Amino acid sequence: MTIRLLVAAALALPFSVVAADVPTLDEVLEKHFQARGGLDAIHAVDSYRSTGTMNMAGTQMPYVTEAKRPGKLRGECTAQGMTGIQAVDGDSGWQVMPFMGILEPAPMGADDLRNFRNQADIDGPLVDWQAKGHQVEVVGPGEVDGADVLTLKITLAGGGEILSHLDAERWLDLKWQLSTTMNGQPARVAVSFGDYRQVGDLTLPHSMNQAIEGMPGVQAFVIERYEMNADIDDARFAMPVKAETATPEPATAE
Repeated sequence: MTIRLLVAAALALPFSVVAADVPTLDEVLEKHFQARGGLDAIHAVDSYRSTGTMNMAGTQMPYVTEAKRPGKLRGECTAQGMTGIQAVDGDSGWQVMPFMGILEPAPMGADDLRNFRNQADIDGPLVDWQAKGHQVEVVGPGEVDGADVLTLKITLAGGGEILSHLDAERWLDLKWQLSTTMNGQPARVAVSFGDYRQVGDLTLPHSMNQAIEGMPGVQAFVIERYEMNADIDDARFAMPVKAETATPEPATAE
């Protein structure tokens, strides 16, 4: 064997070993689902309610998130005596955002609706990903925020992409990097997950931080309570119908 071939073989060996150590997509998903509590436990959740606080720009606001199959999601937060609401009910979405001057229930814009519908998936995009029309592939090992991760690339059927960084030791979500659109413009959003605890049969995050690239500040969420399979009325997700003012009948002369 020539020197050139020896050098080539020596250089190829580490890469072949590394490639062999990278798990397949099926192996990664099996580890991830088991870390969350198993597919049976994930599928058994028909609804949930989470309550906690959101901190933004030094202001703490109580917030509530409610979700229900199929594709229903409602989030609301309260600050300075005003309550903002965003909700999707399957294919439609609406909002009341007094902080932005939206005082009456109004339909969501197309970008907000798409992003909220993606969030309304109780199972998350990796569960039954093929049936949902997503594409998932293994990017490979790496390091994110000082932790070893295994990264998956999720191309969402409705548009957008998620780089899902799984903690290489626990196989739970450490960080998502989302590429989407907001107000018609490309946007990148980073969501970090932490403080995982057992809730029934599931392991769920109790802290989340969200940051939008190019915008100041971080939204920090602390979840104080999860209610799994909560009794939530479907009407909570439907846009309220403004009552029409009845026209008074003219008085009749006696």
